[in-house]
Amino acid sequence: MPDGPQISKPQSGLRRLARRILPYAGTALALIWILHRISLRRLAVVLATADYGPFLLLMGANAAIYFLWDTAVLTLATRWFHGPVRYRDVLPVRAAAYIAATVNAEVGGGTTAVYLARQAGDSVWSVAGTVVFLTLVEFTQLAAWMTLGWLLHPELLPRILLLAPAGLAAFWLAMFLSKRGRRWQKHPGTELPQSLPGRWSKFRHTFQRVRPVQWLLLLLVKAPLVAVAAVFHFWGARCFDLHLPPGMLLAGLPTIFLLAALPVSVAHLGTTQAAWIFFFGRFASPERLLAFSLAAHLSFVLTRACLGALLLPRAIRELLPLAEQALPAIVTVRDGRA
Repeated sequence: MPDGPQISKPQSGLRRLARRILPYAGTALALIWILHRISLRRLAVVLATADYGPFLLLMGANAAIYFLWDTAVLTLATRWFHGPVRYRDVLPVRAAAYIAATVNAEVGGGTTAVYLARQAGDSVWSVAGTVVFLTLVEFTQLAAWMTLGWLLHPELLPRILLLAPAGLAAFWLAMFLSKRGRRWQKHPGTELPQSLPGRWSKFRHTFQRVRPVQWLLLLLVKAPLVAVAAVFHFWGARCFDLHLPPGMLLAGLPTIFLLAALPVSVAHLGTTQAAWIFFFGRFASPERLLAFSLAAHLSFVLTRACLGALLLPRAIRELLPLAEQALPAIVTVRDGRA
């Protein structure tokens, strides 16, 4: 019937348009909320009087540790689920992907998947599934820290935020129970439903293959990053004359990171700063919190850009031959045709 495509195409176009507009709308709304609560004159004073020397050293070290640690986790997961890769080979591509993700997260993730698939000798769609799997693990460890923070300081976080850890817990429980159910039904050698399209079956490869002990180990390996970040943010805040209680910082920081990871703002600007003001407004003025959160965000981006620039020559040599392979996969995922 000719009517089918005529109806579905506008709907698909509207979804793509909404996805593109959402980050800009989220950033605009957050900035409007912030501007109604701050004085630009006081903000300028705070920015002018901050101690930037030790601050940049602290926050730069935090970003560098995150980059090295995150790359190690990616390398470990790739070895488990796909094939042998070397940590030193993943570093430059991961750095380049961070730079690309600042503009377009799909390009960064897609290019990483294509490169690792070639290195490990596996399907691009299978490795892309691992990248998504690790993103969910990242969300889960942040949600776990957030839950712990709420238990220690229930006055800091609204209870509605606990829907996030509850939803993630339900997802993982359902996934592992469904896998166990298939084993009980004795489907020999079938980790994936045979009726699924080929690309989608490959994409689900890691979710079907991962064992609970591997999932738990990845979760535990990622978890210390929040504590490390809390230490650096605690001392970095002192450079802006911010004295945040360590317990409160450890409780609120995972929530801020989790909100920042959502694709509802441009380059995580606006929503992250609004979260700092919302959660820590009782401890400092909004101008001081805004100045610190902006400086912390920009120093994180700057450090990753510097690391990317150092490793860029090798990354370009590795990635240029793969660019034509990555673009079709990125477009297909974006348009929901997997």
